Amino acid sequence: MKLIVGLGNPGIHYDQTKHNVGFRVIDALYEKCHRSTSHTSICKSLIMQATWHDVAIMLAKPMTYMNNSGTAIAALIRQFDIPLSELCVVYDDVHLDIGVLRMRQKGSDGGQKGMKSIIHHLGTTAFPRLRIGIGEPIGDLTDYVLTGFTEDEEIEITHTIERAVDAIGTFVKDDILTAMNQFNRR
Repeated sequence: MKLIVGLGNPGIHYDQTKHNVGFRVIDALYEKCHRSTSHTSICKSLIMQATWHDVAIMLAKPMTYMNNSGTAIAALIRQFDIPLSELCVVYDDVHLDIGVLRMRQKGSDGGQKGMKSIIHHLGTTAFPRLRIGIGEPIGDLTDYVLTGFTEDEEIEITHTIERAVDAIGTFVKDDILTAMNQFNRR
């Protein structure tokens, strides 16, 4: 089973913020999959089990708020005995322009506090991730990630989410290297 986790903050107040791009990707993935179950709450996460490309997958949205995502993800890994190579974390990255995807096998947190928490709780940086560019902040970082996209940015991020779904589909049916080769460009 593959575990695909989108990072974000729970609550309607955060739904359309830049920081919730990971949640939006999970929602878009859920719409594409053959759904086995409805939403369930397990390990401080909202999870959905599905089949995609004939592979069992679990989609998860941690309900711990971004900065504590690691507690939920580590609990899911333990609960379902998921190898780290079968995990893919999807999250926003201010170091990438809007519209840019970067899939990696491993790496640092890059200053993203949700990833910092995950790395801390898993004790390793060696797990797949998909970074989604939201652009460099102008002004305060916290204010920037907790605001919505402009109208033009929303058009771009909607297309980017569609490409992110395709990238994760390639990760699910093929492997991380194939996904990296196909999607690590604008």
